[in-house]
Amino acid sequence: MGTPRAKDVEGAEAGHNEKSREITFKIFRYAPEDGEKPYYSSFKIPVCKGMTVLEGLHYIKENIDSTLTYRYSCRMGICGSCGMFINGFPRLACNVQIFHLDSDVIEVKPMPNHDVIKDLVPDLAPFFEKHRGVMPYLLRKDLSEQENPSSEYFQSPDELLRYIQFAYCIKCGLCISACPTAATDPEYTGPQALSQAHRYNTDTRDEGSDERMAAVSGPHGPWACHFAGACSEVCPRGVDPAFAIQLLKGDIVARKLKLRRSKPGNKAMGPYTEAVRNPEIPDAPEPTVKK
Repeated sequence: MGTPRAKDVEGAEAGHNEKSREITFKIFRYAPEDGEKPYYSSFKIPVCKGMTVLEGLHYIKENIDSTLTYRYSCRMGICGSCGMFINGFPRLACNVQIFHLDSDVIEVKPMPNHDVIKDLVPDLAPFFEKHRGVMPYLLRKDLSEQENPSSEYFQSPDELLRYIQFAYCIKCGLCISACPTAATDPEYTGPQALSQAHRYNTDTRDEGSDERMAAVSGPHGPWACHFAGACSEVCPRGVDPAFAIQLLKGDIVARKLKLRRSKPGNKAMGPYTEAVRNPEIPDAPEPTVKK
């Protein structure tokens, strides 16, 4: 859907679209270079059926206030660039039709749990740094073979289904903005990065799960998740990071059981006799108790 131009809205104002009406946009504003505190600007604009919140922002920028700053790209719910806090809920601005909000006032703020660069633009640098920290790519023991493969890495359809849901992440940052743990712990790895750690650990072509587990299993890793499920609720692609984190916890516990049951003299042998390659994967941290 293209950006609404002035002539398009003029047609709606003239009565060509019976379902057009005026909507007030209340927008968070912040320009650090001006040295002023954050404030809100209100804009009343004509909208018609099918217009998205992003298109409303385009109309304001093109026809009322050219200083309005926000981030967007594809306008199709694919790139994840236009994540915002719209009427009290983290959403993609291009994915939300104004009339579907059923409100005459649309409040738009930058995503919570991120620093603000300007107006509606969040600072996603820490977000991507944590994403890189889980090594979100295939790790192989034979680096020369990986750089110059002699054949394909075979993977069956059933093996693909084990992780494909978590591969749909578009890195929009909405899950972080909804996460209560991220709101109180800036060092928390976060649902996006943790879900991607599980995605690559589950990929049968990957051989780097030991390194990845060691990177995420500290006190700011999956054990900090309270399983509120807010991250999955706001995910626009159905990735369900909360589920991925619980699976990641289960993998860590299973690895520790394998290690302990494979030690000499341990009578609790059973099926878990294969030792993990990296015995330094830590246990879940002990809870902190205030004295």
